[in-house]
Amino acid sequence: MIKDYKNATEKIRNEFKTYIENNGLKSIVCGISGGIDSALTVALAKPVCDELNIKLIGRSITIATNKPEEIDRARNIGRFFTTDFEDVDLTSVFEMMAPLMMESDEKDDKNIMPFKIRIGNLKARMRMIYLYDLAAKYRGMVMSTDNYTELMLGFWTLHGDVGDYGLIQNLWKTEVYEMSVYLADNMEDQEAANALRACVYAVPTDGLGITNSDLDQIKAKSYAEVDQILIQLLDKSRDIGEFANHPVVLRKLSSEFKRNNPYNIPRANITSEPLF
Repeated sequence: MIKDYKNATEKIRNEFKTYIENNGLKSIVCGISGGIDSALTVALAKPVCDELNIKLIGRSITIATNKPEEIDRARNIGRFFTTDFEDVDLTSVFEMMAPLMMESDEKDDKNIMPFKIRIGNLKARMRMIYLYDLAAKYRGMVMSTDNYTELMLGFWTLHGDVGDYGLIQNLWKTEVYEMSVYLADNMEDQEAANALRACVYAVPTDGLGITNSDLDQIKAKSYAEVDQILIQLLDKSRDIGEFANHPVVLRKLSSEFKRNNPYNIPRANITSEPLF
């Protein structure tokens, strides 16, 4: 786990600045959910975008199931950490598109988890379509707001959550929380700090209406527990023992295909002829 958050924050921002300059980007686009991951992403990005004088575009994209408190937190994050923020309600578009985009019949039980996940995936992919169009309009890139814990769990929507650049993709969820607290504690603007802290203490949810919280889906008591189990699993020298059949371990093992997406058959398995 990270010991020096000041140093880690500086390194993230320096890497980000170099990438923007090397690629001639004119804007940064980020979906803001009211959760801690997107909040930390724009809090890290803002000083870099300000220094380079490029737009940091934030959008709170709601679709039917977002709770009022989530929307309020997203608005506050957008107010303090972006240069261009708007609320976008795609509920009517979703309600029109869902019957056209999903194969469904009277046999489908709309109250069971698999169907709710299908609905959630469609919402996530609609949000990403909107964000990528903004990036194309303003010659920028879309930020990923996933973390390493979610990566290991397969807790994201393929083609619906992963953007072009991840400031926090290789941070454990517990590190996301701790880095956010570090930033808030060192901000001069106390209103901005409080907006970030509100996301730290909020119930983690994807806003897709699948369950009341992310931890309900993951089937764990806390992210500290999740990270502890995953670290033990990844450390081949340690016996996972009592956690062998824990939902976190089973979820990690069953989601391997998502971390290898897209899978391409190795050329050597097809032919002995070289590519050139």
